[in-house]
Amino acid sequence: MMVHDCSTAKIAAVVREYEGVRRKHAIGAMVRAIRIEAPEIIASFGEDAAVIEHGDEVLLLAADGIWSRLMEADPYWAGYCSVLVNIHDIAAMGGKPLAMVDVFSISDNRIQKEVLAGMHDASLQFGVPIVGGHLHPDTPYSVIDVAILGIAPKDAVIYSHTARVGDAVIVAVDLEGRVHPSCALNWDSVTMKSADQVRAQIRLMQELGKDGLVSAGKDISNPGVIGTLGMLLEVSGKGALIELERLPKPDLAVNYMTFEQWIRIYPGMGFVLTAPEENTGEIRKRFDKVGMTATVIGSVDSTRKLEIVYGGEGSPVFDFSRNGVMRLFSDDGSCL
Repeated sequence: MMVHDCSTAKIAAVVREYEGVRRKHAIGAMVRAIRIEAPEIIASFGEDAAVIEHGDEVLLLAADGIWSRLMEADPYWAGYCSVLVNIHDIAAMGGKPLAMVDVFSISDNRIQKEVLAGMHDASLQFGVPIVGGHLHPDTPYSVIDVAILGIAPKDAVIYSHTARVGDAVIVAVDLEGRVHPSCALNWDSVTMKSADQVRAQIRLMQELGKDGLVSAGKDISNPGVIGTLGMLLEVSGKGALIELERLPKPDLAVNYMTFEQWIRIYPGMGFVLTAPEENTGEIRKRFDKVGMTATVIGSVDSTRKLEIVYGGEGSPVFDFSRNGVMRLFSDDGSCL
């Protein structure tokens, strides 16, 4: 059994207490401090990218920084991931990534060379250029942050806040990969793939948006698969019941992984989606064609709670009216 001797209560606690989840708690307070209204902004905080009016299309604008621990462990992989996570943000919105800029603070020439090599290789593999940015030389630390611009048809954007009661919850992951040798909580399914393979996986999200097959979506980021689903449900003002045994996963024993490790891991290519039940077969078929495993793991409900179930035992992970991941909402459900 994939959860072995762990109870659902233990798994729920692992997710809640994971640093990748707890680091998101400060987002709500920051939003309250800086948010202003602007008529050309269709959506912003809580989404993987801001959605900006641009005629019949929209511009998608996002930024991501790399955890300092990854910079210390493997500068090349940190540089690669700085590109990868930004491309994922645009893909999750059903958009086409266009170009990136970076802000690089550097204290060590060796780290600089390795980070730049990783950024270059990912940029080349995915076909998204880095076109500018800013350099802070000779800082006492090394940090890389990247911003990205994308584009999508206005009626084809995949939002995070639009999950609907009764929707199926789908997790789609490329299981053909490895635990990254420099980071036990990174699943690398991309560096060994061809440019054609990874670009097809990114394009698929654009196709799902254009064909209207999904109601909401988010790329699986450092909170892990359950934490990321929590973020989607939180901004949607919804809840869900999910079955642990249905989560797609590689062979844990072969990869020397525990289930607790897998649910916290950042996958090289992975998305959480919601969709009408009647669309799930087509969605699974399309992911399969690009080498990804898509599985229905539960359904969206109106409880504003995320609960996990295994073998008849259920445990709550998040109550979004009290302690959401990003803490964007007040007790009455209104956005702060």
